[in-house]
Amino acid sequence: MAELYPPIEPYEQGMLDVGDGNLVHWEVCGNPRGKPALVVHGGPGSGCNPRMRRYFDPDAYRVVLFDQRGCGRSTPHAADPAADMRHNTTGHLLADMEQLREHLGIERWLLYGGSWGSTLLLAYAERHPERVSGIVVNGVTTTRRREIDWLYRGVGRFFPEQWHQFRLGVPEADRAGDLVAAYARLMESEDRAVREKAAVDWCRWEDAVLSLEPNGGPDPYGGRPSDERIALVRIAAHYFAHGAWLEEGVLLREAGRLKGIPGALFHGRLDLSTPLETPWELSRVWSDAELVVVDDSGHKGSATMRDRVIGALERFRYTE
Repeated sequence: MAELYPPIEPYEQGMLDVGDGNLVHWEVCGNPRGKPALVVHGGPGSGCNPRMRRYFDPDAYRVVLFDQRGCGRSTPHAADPAADMRHNTTGHLLADMEQLREHLGIERWLLYGGSWGSTLLLAYAERHPERVSGIVVNGVTTTRRREIDWLYRGVGRFFPEQWHQFRLGVPEADRAGDLVAAYARLMESEDRAVREKAAVDWCRWEDAVLSLEPNGGPDPYGGRPSDERIALVRIAAHYFAHGAWLEEGVLLREAGRLKGIPGALFHGRLDLSTPLETPWELSRVWSDAELVVVDDSGHKGSATMRDRVIGALERFRYTE
């Protein structure tokens, strides 16, 4: 069984001025002469954590991590109601990634991420295929509106009581409509108590959807500190209310742009939040990607999922 590599600290870090008053925090660890790799975190709005560094052999990889706009150590933080969300879109994040690549003098890099991170890295790879040496994903999403509707409405058939409570978290006039958009409006309230309650209600629902999984903690969303929780929900609701500013199904339609990029797709069969349908569809239109279904894993992962990801990163260290 593969173990995570020992904890490692960055040898370089900074704040990248990406415009519109935003500073994006980045860090680099591992081997300065190693194979460049970029970690693309999920959420949107989760931020990076030190554990993400440990999937990579520090002798083989030059690992870059960054906190997407509004979260983690990037500023302004979305927990601050004064932070302007108009300049936080998928297009802005893609431009930030490319600016970071140029800032670090990297020609091509491997992309690694999951959940929302898989959407963002796929969008980047389809826009800049010449900059990508490989892709490793654990938990595949493309953030289609149908996927968003499943997570915040469809899967409620498995958790009717919890979904009823999720609906009660928005004003009565909004309960028959777009719940995600209603939560996005609540998260823009000037009243901290309103934002805090909406974030708690949102995270309680997210945790319920993952509650049947055999691995991971019981409250991966709700257990976060208050400011982290508010930023996560504000950013996520903002993105999902706009369909991530992506044409419906565009990442699958344009997957031909990934031709020649080796990919490893890992997805948990027990993942109710992001069903297996999406990675299966992607694997059928991206001939250079291999899909591995991990039977004991859900969205929160498992030891088997960890082993598969580390194994893929070990293989990809030798690709050009």
